[in-house]
Amino acid sequence: MLRSLNKIHNYVLQAEDGKIGHCKDLLFDDHFWTIRYLVADTGNWLPGLKVLLSPISFGEPDWDSRIFPVRLTKKGIEDAPKLDEHAPVNRQHEIHWTEYYGWPYYWGGSYAWGVGAHPGALYYEKLSNKKAIEVNSESNHLRSVHEVTGYHIKESDSGIGHVKDFLADDKTWSIRYMVVDTHNWLSGKKVLISPDWIDSVDWEENKVSVALTSEQVKNSPEYDPSTGVSREYEVRLHEFYDRPKYWK
Repeated sequence: MLRSLNKIHNYVLQAEDGKIGHCKDLLFDDHFWTIRYLVADTGNWLPGLKVLLSPISFGEPDWDSRIFPVRLTKKGIEDAPKLDEHAPVNRQHEIHWTEYYGWPYYWGGSYAWGVGAHPGALYYEKLSNKKAIEVNSESNHLRSVHEVTGYHIKESDSGIGHVKDFLADDKTWSIRYMVVDTHNWLSGKKVLISPDWIDSVDWEENKVSVALTSEQVKNSPEYDPSTGVSREYEVRLHEFYDRPKYWK
Protein backbone atom coordinates (compact mmCIF):
# COMPACT_ATOMS: atom_id res chain seq x y z
CA MET A 1 0.00 0.00 0.00
CA LEU A 2 1.16 3.54 -0.70
CA ARG A 3 1.66 5.83 2.29
CA SER A 4 2.04 9.59 2.54
CA LEU A 5 5.47 10.44 3.95
CA ASN A 6 4.10 13.71 5.31
CA LYS A 7 1.74 11.73 7.51
CA ILE A 8 4.56 9.59 8.91
CA HIS A 9 6.15 12.72 10.37
CA ASN A 10 5.83 12.63 14.19
CA TYR A 11 4.90 8.93 14.34
CA VAL A 12 5.89 7.48 17.73
CA LEU A 13 8.90 5.13 17.54
CA GLN A 14 8.66 2.13 19.83
CA ALA A 15 11.69 -0.08 20.50
CA GLU A 16 11.36 -3.58 21.94
CA ASP A 17 11.85 -2.21 25.46
CA GLY A 18 10.38 1.28 25.35
CA LYS A 19 9.67 4.47 23.45
CA ILE A 20 12.56 5.96 21.45
CA GLY A 21 11.00 9.24 20.36
CA HIS A 22 9.27 10.25 17.14
CA CYS A 23 9.99 10.55 13.43
CA LYS A 24 11.31 13.93 12.32
CA ASP A 25 12.57 13.13 8.80
CA LEU A 26 13.24 10.36 6.27
CA LEU A 27 16.29 9.93 4.03
CA PHE A 28 16.07 8.45 0.54
CA ASP A 29 18.72 7.65 -2.04
CA ASP A 30 18.44 9.47 -5.34
CA HIS A 31 19.29 6.41 -7.46
CA PHE A 32 16.57 3.95 -6.45
CA TRP A 33 14.38 6.63 -4.82
CA THR A 34 13.95 4.38 -1.82
CA ILE A 35 13.72 5.34 1.85
CA ARG A 36 16.90 4.16 3.58
CA TYR A 37 16.52 5.71 7.02
CA LEU A 38 14.03 7.26 9.33
CA VAL A 39 15.60 10.03 11.42
CA ALA A 40 14.45 9.95 15.03
CA ASP A 41 13.93 12.87 17.37
CA THR A 42 14.89 11.27 20.69
CA GLY A 43 14.28 14.33 22.86
CA ASN A 44 16.56 14.32 25.91
CA TRP A 45 17.51 10.66 25.57
CA LEU A 46 20.36 11.02 23.00
CA PRO A 47 20.73 14.80 22.56
CA GLY A 48 23.05 16.08 19.84
CA LEU A 49 23.10 12.79 17.92
CA LYS A 50 21.53 11.80 14.61
CA VAL A 51 19.69 8.58 15.34
CA LEU A 52 18.99 6.55 12.19
CA LEU A 53 16.52 3.70 11.94
CA SER A 54 16.51 1.50 8.84
CA PRO A 55 13.31 0.00 7.40
CA ILE A 56 15.18 -3.30 7.87
CA SER A 57 14.38 -3.00 11.58
CA PHE A 58 10.72 -1.93 11.22
CA GLY A 59 7.96 -4.08 12.60
CA GLU A 60 4.38 -3.78 11.34
CA PRO A 61 3.31 -0.15 11.90
CA ASP A 62 0.06 0.65 13.67
CA TRP A 63 -1.18 3.12 11.09
CA ASP A 64 -4.26 4.08 13.08
CA SER A 65 -2.38 4.78 16.32
CA ARG A 66 0.59 6.31 14.45
CA ILE A 67 3.13 3.99 16.10
CA PHE A 68 6.22 2.54 14.43
CA PRO A 69 7.55 -0.58 16.17
CA VAL A 70 11.31 -1.02 15.82
CA ARG A 71 12.85 -4.47 16.24
CA LEU A 72 15.81 -3.15 18.24
CA THR A 73 16.49 -2.47 21.91
CA LYS A 74 17.17 0.99 23.30
CA LYS A 75 20.61 -0.22 24.42
CA GLY A 76 21.37 -1.49 20.92
CA ILE A 77 20.45 1.88 19.43
CA GLU A 78 22.42 3.78 22.06
CA ASP A 79 25.58 1.75 21.42
CA ALA A 80 25.42 2.13 17.62
CA PRO A 81 28.16 4.18 15.87
CA LYS A 82 27.62 7.84 16.71
CA LEU A 83 26.92 10.61 14.22
CA ASP A 84 26.66 14.30 15.05
CA GLU A 85 23.14 15.67 14.62
CA HIS A 86 24.17 18.07 11.85
CA ALA A 87 26.67 15.82 10.06
CA PRO A 88 25.86 14.27 6.67
CA VAL A 89 25.43 10.51 6.51
CA ASN A 90 28.39 9.37 4.42
CA ARG A 91 29.02 5.89 3.05
CA GLN A 92 31.72 5.14 5.60
CA HIS A 93 29.31 5.78 8.45
CA GLU A 94 26.72 3.58 6.73
CA ILE A 95 29.28 0.76 6.53
CA HIS A 96 30.14 1.00 10.24
CA TRP A 97 26.49 1.33 11.21
CA THR A 98 25.29 -1.56 9.03
CA GLU A 99 28.09 -3.88 10.19
CA TYR A 100 27.28 -3.02 13.81
CA TYR A 101 23.78 -4.44 13.29
CA GLY A 102 25.10 -7.31 11.16
CA TRP A 103 22.93 -6.67 8.11
CA PRO A 104 23.95 -6.98 4.44
CA TYR A 105 24.55 -3.67 2.68
CA TYR A 106 21.51 -2.36 0.83
CA TRP A 107 23.67 -0.97 -2.00
CA GLY A 108 25.47 -4.21 -2.85
CA GLY A 109 23.19 -6.06 -5.26
CA SER A 110 20.79 -5.86 -8.17
CA TYR A 111 17.64 -5.19 -6.14
CA ALA A 112 16.49 -1.97 -4.50
CA TRP A 113 17.65 -3.52 -1.22
CA GLY A 114 20.83 -5.13 -2.49
CA VAL A 115 20.33 -8.85 -2.04
CA GLY A 116 16.61 -8.51 -1.36
CA ALA A 117 13.57 -6.94 -2.97
CA HIS A 118 12.38 -5.46 0.34
CA PRO A 119 14.06 -4.53 3.64
CA GLY A 120 12.47 -7.35 5.61
CA ALA A 121 14.57 -9.80 3.58
CA LEU A 122 17.76 -8.20 4.93
CA TYR A 123 16.55 -8.54 8.51
CA TYR A 124 16.32 -12.30 8.06
CA GLU A 125 19.71 -12.34 6.38
CA LYS A 126 20.98 -11.03 9.71
CA LEU A 127 19.16 -13.70 11.70
CA SER A 128 20.57 -16.50 9.56
CA ASN A 129 24.11 -15.14 10.16
CA LYS A 130 24.96 -15.01 6.47
CA LYS A 131 28.07 -13.01 5.70
CA ALA A 132 27.51 -9.48 4.42
CA ILE A 133 28.65 -9.09 0.83
CA GLU A 134 31.81 -7.17 0.05
CA VAL A 135 31.35 -3.69 -1.42
CA ASN A 136 33.49 -0.63 -1.90
CA SER A 137 33.00 2.61 0.03
CA GLU A 138 31.74 4.69 -2.89
CA SER A 139 29.83 7.88 -2.15
CA ASN A 140 26.18 7.64 -1.26
CA HIS A 141 23.47 10.07 -2.34
CA LEU A 142 21.01 10.40 0.50
CA ARG A 143 18.42 13.17 0.41
CA SER A 144 16.13 14.51 3.10
CA VAL A 145 12.39 14.22 2.43
CA HIS A 146 11.90 17.34 4.53
CA GLU A 147 14.35 19.35 2.41
CA VAL A 148 13.14 18.12 -1.00
CA THR A 149 9.51 18.88 -0.12
CA GLY A 150 8.93 22.28 -1.71
CA TYR A 151 11.25 21.74 -4.69
CA HIS A 152 9.92 23.35 -7.88
CA ILE A 153 8.76 21.10 -10.72
CA LYS A 154 9.39 22.26 -14.28
CA GLU A 155 9.20 21.07 -17.87
CA SER A 156 11.53 22.78 -20.31
CA ASP A 157 11.39 26.38 -19.04
CA SER A 158 7.89 26.34 -17.62
CA GLY A 159 7.03 25.86 -13.98
CA ILE A 160 4.38 23.28 -13.15
CA GLY A 161 4.20 23.43 -9.36
CA HIS A 162 6.13 22.20 -6.33
CA VAL A 163 6.65 18.99 -4.39
CA LYS A 164 4.00 18.75 -1.67
CA ASP A 165 4.46 15.17 -0.49
CA PHE A 166 5.78 11.73 -1.44
CA LEU A 167 3.95 8.41 -1.64
CA ALA A 168 5.98 5.32 -0.76
CA ASP A 169 5.27 1.60 -0.83
CA ASP A 170 5.01 0.46 2.80
CA LYS A 171 6.71 -2.90 2.05
CA THR A 172 9.64 -1.95 -0.16
CA TRP A 173 9.82 1.70 0.99
CA SER A 174 10.35 2.76 -2.61
CA ILE A 175 8.99 6.21 -3.44
CA ARG A 176 6.41 5.66 -6.17
CA TYR A 177 5.22 9.23 -6.66
CA MET A 178 5.85 12.84 -5.87
CA VAL A 179 2.66 14.70 -5.02
CA VAL A 180 2.83 17.94 -6.99
CA ASP A 181 0.79 20.95 -5.93
CA THR A 182 0.00 23.09 -8.99
CA HIS A 183 -1.93 25.81 -7.09
CA ASN A 184 0.02 28.65 -8.74
CA TRP A 185 -0.87 27.27 -12.15
CA LEU A 186 -3.98 25.08 -12.06
CA SER A 187 -5.95 26.51 -9.13
CA GLY A 188 -4.96 23.92 -6.58
CA LYS A 189 -5.02 20.71 -8.60
CA LYS A 190 -2.71 18.01 -7.22
CA VAL A 191 -1.10 15.49 -9.56
CA LEU A 192 1.24 12.54 -9.17
CA ILE A 193 4.57 12.26 -10.95
CA SER A 194 6.73 9.16 -10.72
CA PRO A 195 10.50 9.49 -10.11
CA ASP A 196 10.85 7.39 -13.28
CA TRP A 197 9.49 10.37 -15.24
CA ILE A 198 12.18 12.76 -14.01
CA ASP A 199 14.77 14.06 -16.45
CA SER A 200 17.08 15.58 -13.85
CA VAL A 201 17.23 17.17 -10.41
CA ASP A 202 19.21 20.32 -9.66
CA TRP A 203 19.93 19.79 -5.97
CA GLU A 204 21.61 23.18 -5.68
CA GLU A 205 18.74 25.12 -7.24
CA ASN A 206 15.97 22.97 -5.69
CA LYS A 207 14.42 22.16 -9.06
CA VAL A 208 13.09 18.95 -10.62
CA SER A 209 12.86 18.71 -14.41
CA VAL A 210 10.35 16.17 -15.71
CA ALA A 211 9.96 14.43 -19.05
CA LEU A 212 6.36 15.62 -19.39
CA THR A 213 4.71 18.55 -21.09
CA SER A 214 2.67 21.14 -19.25
CA GLU A 215 -0.33 20.13 -21.36
CA GLN A 216 0.01 16.53 -20.21
CA VAL A 217 0.19 17.54 -16.57
CA LYS A 218 -2.77 19.89 -16.99
CA ASN A 219 -4.96 17.07 -18.34
CA SER A 220 -3.63 14.26 -16.16
CA PRO A 221 -5.85 12.40 -13.66
CA GLU A 222 -6.21 14.53 -10.53
CA TYR A 223 -4.96 13.16 -7.23
CA ASP A 224 -7.25 13.42 -4.21
CA PRO A 225 -5.32 12.86 -0.94
CA SER A 226 -8.54 12.02 0.91
CA THR A 227 -9.21 8.93 -1.23
CA GLY A 228 -5.68 7.57 -1.54
CA VAL A 229 -4.30 5.72 -4.55
CA SER A 230 -6.06 2.64 -5.91
CA ARG A 231 -4.55 0.31 -8.49
CA GLU A 232 -7.34 1.39 -10.85
CA TYR A 233 -6.18 4.99 -10.51
CA GLU A 234 -2.55 3.97 -11.09
CA VAL A 235 -3.49 2.09 -14.27
CA ARG A 236 -5.33 5.15 -15.54
CA LEU A 237 -2.39 7.42 -14.65
CA HIS A 238 0.24 5.27 -16.37
CA GLU A 239 -1.90 4.74 -19.42
CA PHE A 240 -2.55 8.47 -19.68
CA TYR A 241 1.20 9.15 -19.78
CA ASP A 242 1.85 5.98 -21.83
CA ARG A 243 4.41 4.80 -19.28
CA PRO A 244 5.37 1.27 -18.19
CA LYS A 245 3.64 0.02 -15.05
CA TYR A 246 6.11 -0.56 -12.23
CA TRP A 247 4.11 -3.47 -10.80
CA LYS A 248 4.45 -5.62 -13.94
